[in-house]
Order: sequence, then structure tokens, then C-alpha cells
Amino acid sequence: MRFLAFIVFLLFIAYALFARWYFVCEIRNLCEEEQEIVEDPRLQTLQLTEGDSTVIVSGYDQFVFDSAQVSPQLNANNMQFLDTVAHFLETNPAKNLGITAFQRYSEEGQSSGMYEYLGLARANAVRQLLEERGIDKDRITMDYGLSEDEELKEPLLFNLYIPIPDEFEKLAFTFKNMTFSDANFAFDSDIFEPGEAFLAYADSVKTYLDLNPNSSLTIIGHTDNKGKERYNLGLGERRAKSAMVFFRDSLEVKSEILIESEGEKRPVASNDTEEGQQKNRRVNFILQ
Repeated sequence: MRFLAFIVFLLFIAYALFARWYFVCEIRNLCEEEQEIVEDPRLQTLQLTEGDSTVIVSGYDQFVFDSAQVSPQLNANNMQFLDTVAHFLETNPAKNLGITAFQRYSEEGQSSGMYEYLGLARANAVRQLLEERGIDKDRITMDYGLSEDEELKEPLLFNLYIPIPDEFEKLAFTFKNMTFSDANFAFDSDIFEPGEAFLAYADSVKTYLDLNPNSSLTIIGHTDNKGKERYNLGLGERRAKSAMVFFRDSLEVKSEILIESEGEKRPVASNDTEEGQQKNRRVNFILQ
């Protein structure tokens, strides 16, 4: 009997504890669930630099870009960094900003809109955030690169500079001053094979020129420094002309189109590397 009474007593205690938990937690909602602590994976290594070595600010959270995505996932610290950059540009009107954005090797060959490299599209997304803070887009140039880190933990570089004519040319990649690589041409050829990004851009240019008949388009060919200077000057001109023919014949653009060639004279990167040579082989489109 005593054993049975003991079992009944234990069952009563268990029931009482359950009843109390149900009343307090389920009915009164007074129980706080233990929150799982999620560690923020962002590195706090983002900097604003000037020139080759001067660090203006540092220790900010890196931006995050999901795979194949253009827009960053922003946190409060990212927003604070953008505010700081915008303030610095406002108080230093003689200085411009260069944004370099990277893409993963697995993202190589992907484009977005009129940007033929995902890195450029990401840099443009950040540029737009600075435009929203009152910074003129003409003060922000862009560059791109490939990251060996598939997690892309450090996707952006921000560097201040004072424009100097003798340095490597910096590219704007804006609608009225757009640049495309020689990926739109067969190797060492002037045969024009426009990719998806260029086609998207060209269609917008046609619409713009149709709406602004007094405007004109200037197409400038550029090369790396391989081969003789005279040959490169001619190659740049032939490629510019092929692009002009595309606008005339395929898009039926009637506005004035001028062609020029700078050959190897205006590099945007060192010709000592294959990556730099690739960036130098380009065609520039300027709307005026």
C-alpha cells in the first residue's frame, strides 16, 4: 500500500508541475524561450583608404553578397560606413572614390543588366547607395576582380584618390560613359560579337538617341600593349568602326556616331599581367 501511495504521490507532483508550466507558459505566455545565439560571420576588416597605404577609417563590417546576387545585405554597421564615406567626400570635394567589387570564381561569366561582370553590377549597387546620400555618381569610378574566396568574405574595396592625368585611367561605367571588354570581339579581330550585357546597353542607347536627336555617340577603341603601337591603333579603330556598324545596321540609329582609337595609350591597369591586359582591351561608348 505504501508503495502504491508513493507512486500516486509522484504522479500528482508530475501533474502539478505540468499544470503550472502549461498555465504560466502556454496560457499566460510568460516563459521566454532561450534565444539561439547566432554568430555574425562578417569580418570587421572593411576600410576606407587613400592612395597606396593611407587608412582613413577601418574596423567596419564587410558587406555581404549572396551567390549571383547584386544587391548587398546591409546591416546597421554597413549603413554607418556608407554615411562616413559620404561625409568624407562631401568635406573633400577635390577627391573621388574608387569602388572595386569582386565576384567568386563560380560566378565568372555572369552579367547583370548592362554590366558584363557581376563585380561591376555590385559596385554600381553600392554607388547608388552613395548617390542616395548626395554624392555625384561622376565622382565614383568602378573596377572589378575575381576573388579566390568562394565565401566572398571581403567583396569590396573603397579607395580615395585625386585624379591625376598621368595615372592609369579610371572608368566610370555610367550610362553616358560605358565601357565593354574585348569579350565582344573574336580574339585579335575586329569582328563584333555583342554579348547580352552589351545588347541590353545598346537597346537603351538607341532609345535615348531616338528621344534626344541632337545627341551623339562617340565610340573609342583601346588595346593592350602587345604588338606594335601602330597596329594597336588600327585595331582599336577597326573595333570602334565595327561597333558603329552594329548601331547603324542592326539598331538603325540615325544620330551622329563618331569613332576614335587610343590604341595602347590609355591603359586602365598594368600590362604586366594577363588580367591587366584584359582590362585594357576595351571599347568605350560616350553619349554627348
